[in-house]
Amino acid sequence: MTVMDSVRAADQSPGRSLPPVSLILGGARSGKSRYAEGLIAEAGSGLYLATATPGDAEMADRIAAHRARRGPNWDTIEEPLDLAGALHRHSSSGRPILVDCLTLWLSNLLHAGHEPEQAIAALIETRTAWLSPVVFVSNEIGLGIVPENALARRFRDAAGHLHQALAERAGLVVLLVAGLPVIIKDIR
Repeated sequence: MTVMDSVRAADQSPGRSLPPVSLILGGARSGKSRYAEGLIAEAGSGLYLATATPGDAEMADRIAAHRARRGPNWDTIEEPLDLAGALHRHSSSGRPILVDCLTLWLSNLLHAGHEPEQAIAALIETRTAWLSPVVFVSNEIGLGIVPENALARRFRDAAGHLHQALAERAGLVVLLVAGLPVIIKDIR
């Protein structure tokens, strides 16, 4: 058993249910998606709300690898922009939903000319209407230097505001570092 398996086993012991909102943060390739999938696997099956779009061959390969890893117990909905609407439409089943990933969603919004602040507010406002537990995955990008251009700073700031708003409302917040989960908040 690896260190991560031990931590997961302790974190997912019987009786540990998903809170209404969970936030899983980490850097690129930190293991955050796999960790979030493991949280939902306890419920048997989940709905994967994907925000990525296959803009090039490399991204299409990444999306395919994620789908293959998840296996047949997952249904996938692709929604690159209207995250609040998708959660409202699909949370009525009570089935756990994994949103992967918030930073891609913010990037999609900015690329499409939408105001991320309005979309974030809409997402937070609809939270009380969700009937399913929702696990959000996002890249923690605020640990580096201040970006040199205005668009990158706007993106970084929007991600920081979104993470703070969700973390405040989440029952579980986990930071993945080198594949290891660090529990930031757990009030399940």
